Amino acid sequence: MSYDILVINPGSTSTKIGVFRDETLLFDTTLRHSAEEIGRYEHVADQKDFRKALVLDALSANGYDIHALSAVAGRGGLIRPIPGGTYAVNDQMVSDCEIGVGGEHASNLGALLAREIGDGLGIPSFVVDPPVVDELNPVARYSGHPLLQRQSKFHALNQKAVAKRYARETGRDYEELNLIVCHMGGGISVGAHDHGRVVDTQNALDGDGPFSPERSGSLPAGQLVNLCFSGEYSIADIKKMLSGRGGMVGYLGSNNMIEIRDKAANDTAIAEVLDAFHYQIAKEIGSMAVVLKGKVDQIILTGGIAYGKETVAALREYVEWIAPVTVYPGEDELLALAQGALRVLTGEEEAKVY
Repeated sequence: MSYDILVINPGSTSTKIGVFRDETLLFDTTLRHSAEEIGRYEHVADQKDFRKALVLDALSANGYDIHALSAVAGRGGLIRPIPGGTYAVNDQMVSDCEIGVGGEHASNLGALLAREIGDGLGIPSFVVDPPVVDELNPVARYSGHPLLQRQSKFHALNQKAVAKRYARETGRDYEELNLIVCHMGGGISVGAHDHGRVVDTQNALDGDGPFSPERSGSLPAGQLVNLCFSGEYSIADIKKMLSGRGGMVGYLGSNNMIEIRDKAANDTAIAEVLDAFHYQIAKEIGSMAVVLKGKVDQIILTGGIAYGKETVAALREYVEWIAPVTVYPGEDELLALAQGALRVLTGEEEAKVY
């Protein structure tokens, strides 16, 4: 028996959708939303009906009969911290997405759209490995001050998907492996996967860890405090420094890694920033090897930046002594959503309860 699954990945200015028959993509499309369209809504959750109509119109435009669907899977949002897995969308999750319990973010619409469309068709709705997946070891939560607890907010969907892909391709179970997965995109997160649990990672949403194309990463605390109280910057300014105007944007005025790599070949100043970028990522990978006590089966590099041969070569030179390196460039999040739903539909996993 095969299953048709609608997957929905809402972003700030777009909604990516796809229909899969099991793991085979039938079609996908990206629905773009102008600033004017989005600006009409005070809160992210208010966009639900607007985006739902566009999704249904897109399915119709592709000649697809929505009554053939078996399930809908949406990108999980900033809900309460939960272990990884596929979750059935329930009333509590809908409520938490509507009020933005973990913050307002476009990904909160994933559960809302999945539930609304699924209920209308009488089929189940799911979210898969949302960014708030939290499987941290207790010691990983300590920051050094009781008022500040380290949080797990990372690229869980892609990290878990590529980790399971590696396990499948090598004929092993994800739950028997120790892996370090490094996702490199607009944000960067590095996770220590200990027998199926991400026991240490960063709050990449707020820019912890290595600096990225547009996020500052972890900064010297004392200097940051002085900056905050200098009177020269507002809270909004500081937050933009941390995410949006930090990292490569802060140093070089660009978040285009292809352009930066090209220019680095003839500009020593740009080359040094690129070297520092690789250096910081490698240090984070090394720290995750310590978390796993040196018992690392594989290091996996993924995300859009993993297409860059120079970056992959630089990181191999730094970390390949720890463990072999596998590269899965890009982030096929639509497929990852479909696979999560499919594991439940086929009985391979049980849907978790939020």
